[in-house]
Amino acid sequence: MDRLDCDRMFVAVMELGSFARAAERLGTSAGQASKMVARLEQDLGARLLNRTTRALAPTEVGRAYHERVRDILTEYESLDAQVKQAMSKPSGRLRLTAPLTFGVGHLAPILLEFAALYPAIELDVGFSDRVVSLVEEGFDAAIRVGRPADASLIARKLADVRLAVVGAPAYLERAGIPETPAALADHECVIDTNPRDPALWRFRAPDGSKLSVTVSGRLRFSDASVSLAAAEAGFGLAKLPDFVVADSLRAGRLRRLFASYDDEPYGLYVLYPPGRHLAAKVRVLVDFLVERFRPLAAEGFISESESVKREATE
Repeated sequence: MDRLDCDRMFVAVMELGSFARAAERLGTSAGQASKMVARLEQDLGARLLNRTTRALAPTEVGRAYHERVRDILTEYESLDAQVKQAMSKPSGRLRLTAPLTFGVGHLAPILLEFAALYPAIELDVGFSDRVVSLVEEGFDAAIRVGRPADASLIARKLADVRLAVVGAPAYLERAGIPETPAALADHECVIDTNPRDPALWRFRAPDGSKLSVTVSGRLRFSDASVSLAAAEAGFGLAKLPDFVVADSLRAGRLRRLFASYDDEPYGLYVLYPPGRHLAAKVRVLVDFLVERFRPLAAEGFISESESVKREATE
């Protein structure tokens, strides 16, 4: 017998004046109603009702207990309804963390679409390359590039992210176009320090074999957008995520090298804590992102036709 059910039964008995009527309200028998109140009295160690064959009368303790527990049950039912509503209706504050360059350049416009679609959700988004702890720091979800390291989180893949070696036309005219990745050792490179081994550039040859080249350069940045700007300015070649270089390639500010040497792609994921009851605000965000990124999941940030076109001009 649940203590909360016993409290509900006692309040019903007090309000209706009989076990039979209270039992009818709560969908049980009069005998079970009597047992529930007796169990409550046993737990409390106090008599709440004086029973006679003709009437029920609350004791002084019973009357005082009823006044307090009635208010507590009202608050409980209100809280219960609020939580159920939050689980079924997308609303409330939603905290999201995302990588800085991707978040500002690509995710932000999508989140504004989401905000317009769900006006009852308050978005609180942090753009940072620091890997935060969702549970410890109170985030509802995270966008991350690369295979998730935390197996305790649920991960939904949004798209593949590939790295592209790029260079400005002015640099390539001045320094020459490297014909194979091995020639990178003779070139000035702008190094994005976000990867684990930033100066070790890995490739997969058209025949499937893998190779690595150690590159060097006098410019090293921990932000991909700054590395992009340096590459566009002709300071050297850079290896950057396709979502970072896509616009520059389309505009002709950069040219892609070694498109046929495609490394294993990284995944772009939305992560959230596990649980049987996922809040509606998180569920609709995840579904929205999956649907919004669906074209990129099939095509990528740089389409195959663009890759072939750039490689043909090398």
